[in-house]
Amino acid sequence: MAVPDDRRRSSAFSRHANLARLRAERFEVLVIGGGITGAGVALDAASRGLRTALVERADFASGTSSKSSKLVHGGLRYLQQREFRLVYENLAERQRLLENAPHLVSVLPFLVPLFGRAGVVSKTVARSYSTALWLYDLTGGIRIGRRHARVSRAEALEHLPLLDADRLVSGFLYFDARADDARLTLTLIRTAVCGFGAAAANYAAVERLRHDDDGQVRGALVRDLDGGGAAFEVHADVVVNAAGVWTDRVRALGQGPPGRSIRPAKGVHVSVPRSRLPADIAAVIPVRHDRRSIFVVPWPEGDVVYLGTTDTDYDGDLDEPRCRPEDVDYLLTAANAATKAGLTREDVRGVWAGLRPLLAPSGTGRRSARTADLSRRHRVWRDPDGLVTVTGGKLTTYRKMAEDTVDAALRSRPWPRPRSVTRDLRLEGAPGAGPPSTPPPGLAVPTHLASRYGTLAGAVVAVAADDATLLDPVVAGLPYTGAELAYAAREEMAVHLDDVLTRRTRAAILDARATIAAAERAAAIVGVELGWDRSRQRDEVDRFVGAVAAELATAGLEGGALAERHGAG
Repeated sequence: MAVPDDRRRSSAFSRHANLARLRAERFEVLVIGGGITGAGVALDAASRGLRTALVERADFASGTSSKSSKLVHGGLRYLQQREFRLVYENLAERQRLLENAPHLVSVLPFLVPLFGRAGVVSKTVARSYSTALWLYDLTGGIRIGRRHARVSRAEALEHLPLLDADRLVSGFLYFDARADDARLTLTLIRTAVCGFGAAAANYAAVERLRHDDDGQVRGALVRDLDGGGAAFEVHADVVVNAAGVWTDRVRALGQGPPGRSIRPAKGVHVSVPRSRLPADIAAVIPVRHDRRSIFVVPWPEGDVVYLGTTDTDYDGDLDEPRCRPEDVDYLLTAANAATKAGLTREDVRGVWAGLRPLLAPSGTGRRSARTADLSRRHRVWRDPDGLVTVTGGKLTTYRKMAEDTVDAALRSRPWPRPRSVTRDLRLEGAPGAGPPSTPPPGLAVPTHLASRYGTLAGAVVAVAADDATLLDPVVAGLPYTGAELAYAAREEMAVHLDDVLTRRTRAAILDARATIAAAERAAAIVGVELGWDRSRQRDEVDRFVGAVAAELATAGLEGGALAERHGAG
């Protein structure tokens, strides 16, 4: 039975209600871009009392902000680049996230294995790591409540049993944090909308910037990409460009100077069964014959470990970064060189590729610089037409980026300048952010929901009040329930099946084949909430299966056969 249309539109976070507000209201700040940076800017501005709007041309977090390494960290390797202030800032922001979003961000131990010959490790290598980790602790790492420690060979093998025991000598243990990047982004936007009155919409593309008689940006022409393609104007005093790797594309809509302000770098990750590479903590694995390292990270849900990331220059289509066979081989080879796992392409269950919006080096003749060596600092500036742009940075420092951006926006207008309050602002779902929801009598909250929804977990379970089977997992081997899929459509502005299976849950990147097999059941659950008929459900399944199969095929994995098996082209 379909959910009544008025119920689908009743939520404060409903797309219909937010689009209506974008059309009718005048805003002080309009944010272009629904990734982590834009979400942070919207929350910072709205929580200062500014009338704030946000538009995203695809789904929230559909670009870089769902395709990161999902780590909230200081950046140990940045110490090698003498970026001490950046590391200090990163670690301060890491601690704020642990305090403001404990349901989304959790402490994650990391192992640095030390390899050598005949039971002896190079003193230079050991001293280098020891010095770096002491600096890391002193720069702010100790705030997490634990400091690094040297561990024995046996202790290292307890955490990663398949490390190459013939070469392993000992290791170091240190502590950082992790987060589901897409869910963190969505939570920021929901907090801005539901907690502070912002308006936001996904699948709302900016076609041009509006200028007043003095040539200053005062809003944008926005097209609703899921509502018949109607265009409408959004009026705002200041427009913020937080489009990430698409920053220069947005600037080109205004009157900013030509040229490239960012240099994209591609990062690729692959997921494999934890049974093939057992790990109960994360590890930093050095890549042989390379000056890079990769992470091995256990996913908290399901039998999954992921490897990443690559860090390569990118000059292709910004809309379609893809994992290539050589990317898969690079990660598998690096893991196999440090372990006895013997991973092959057949072990890969999911892939994701994203682009980092790194600041382009100034001057000429530096194109050959490795992207791994480019700074992860951010920059905020104002173009002659008043467009405020923020780019660079990283997931961990989104809040500081947002604070700096709103400060810059306020300086450009004759407004009062309220200070940012986000340093101590609890995000939706965190204890103290609002009254906790309770599940209906007789229904228990699945354990994994607490780390995804926090105090709202009971509201997710409540979706299953009339159908307890919605608390059953939908995708084999993963814990995601039908209630989560329905909640995503009802309360989290999901528009397409891909939004639900790739970002509201992370099923598609953790096990693409199992998720494809569950696509029809998932479409039926989501379709009830969004009023899809059978034809629309079939279209959504075909769209999703085709996209995932193509991504696997491009990576040199089984793809086309999966699409044919499920009737998707």
